[in-house]
Amino acid sequence: MNVLQLVTSPRPFFDQQISALEDRGVDCTVLPVPGEYSGDSSRSPTDYVRYYPEILSAVRSTEYDLVHANYGLVAPFALAQPTRPVVLTLWGTDLMSQRGWLRSLSRYGARRADAAVVPSRTLSRELETDHEVIPFGVDTDLFRPIARAEARERVGWETDRPIALFPYDRTRSVKDFPRARRLVERADADLELRTVSGVDHEEIPYYMNASDVLLVTSRRESGPMVVKEAAACNLPIVSTDVGFVRETIDGATNCVVSDDDRDLIDGLERVVADGDRSDAREALDGIGRESLADDLLGVYRRILDRSEGRPSPREVSHEI
Repeated sequence: MNVLQLVTSPRPFFDQQISALEDRGVDCTVLPVPGEYSGDSSRSPTDYVRYYPEILSAVRSTEYDLVHANYGLVAPFALAQPTRPVVLTLWGTDLMSQRGWLRSLSRYGARRADAAVVPSRTLSRELETDHEVIPFGVDTDLFRPIARAEARERVGWETDRPIALFPYDRTRSVKDFPRARRLVERADADLELRTVSGVDHEEIPYYMNASDVLLVTSRRESGPMVVKEAAACNLPIVSTDVGFVRETIDGATNCVVSDDDRDLIDGLERVVADGDRSDAREALDGIGRESLADDLLGVYRRILDRSEGRPSPREVSHEI
């Protein structure tokens, strides 16, 4: 099977998705939007103008079986090519964006695609059209429990104090670092707050295992993947009730999900007093990257079986 993968900017979970699909014999060509993107700096309209000709050239030069659009912003470009079936995976920041036009674009893409996919039940409730829920996979070989002493030596943390890990750039207002700092200061525990951002993804498991608790105070999230990664490390988690946090760690020990400051503070205090890890890794059963690849491959095959012998709606529209 030969699939053209469209994406705005690859993310670690996307790279893992591609790797797992290729392990199953799917030949994936990744075509990102041209230009540079960083932080809150968006690509220019010119970058997107350049994107569509690149897609058409790719489709004409290679016998792709289908086009997989990853993120709502690239859905129109996938749908505009007239000859290949389209799968659209919405990541969440598109479907639940504060920008109304992006939410509308994502919903339109889901209605027009041959198959739509969302990664959580939370997002599923936001989408009216038919779709499938396929959770983003976690590389449980990379994100795994590691002895705290070994992890602290690896990252250079020379302290015996318990550490609350804030896993974002503290300047990103939506992540609400001031609230995280306030919670730690109010907790009746000898707890140190540390942040991590901008390091290689392969190093993140060591920072997680070097910590005593993951602290997420985001005002909104479509995920976050960092919670699944922490769960795979059996790192206790204290988080606001955003994205798929609750469904990811529901029932796990030493984990608290709440929007109330007192609940979050109590959670931090209990984690420090208890001193144990979580059992959240057990809750990840069925959402490894292998399960993701198997489920996506099933979607691909159903679309191709359904469209075999007949043109896609885009091909018919193009011919008319």
